[in-house]
Amino acid sequence: MTKKTTSRAATNTLMQSGTGYRQDHEKDMVNRLRRIEGQVRGIVDMIESGRTCEDIATQMSAARKAMDKAFFRMMTCSLIEAVHDSETDEQAMLEVERSARLMEKFA
Repeated sequence: MTKKTTSRAATNTLMQSGTGYRQDHEKDMVNRLRRIEGQVRGIVDMIESGRTCEDIATQMSAARKAMDKAFFRMMTCSLIEAVHDSETDEQAMLEVERSARLMEKFA
């Protein structure tokens, strides 16, 4: 099996469940964002209660890292869907390049 065939097969395996993969991803993203929302609310509470700047900065850093992870998870999903929906290897490569440009732009 060639690398192209192997990667295409791996992508197809991920997507075989149809909307199942998408639903799992959406549920994961909503859960991640809700946790981040809770972190941000906690940061507001810390500020209002007069916690130290260092404590607040530490929590802000944790929330930022969580957002970064959520962003890369979303980009991974986008890439998987784009490659899966591609009809040719050339189109798949164009989608990979497009995703790489988006990650460079936003990361």
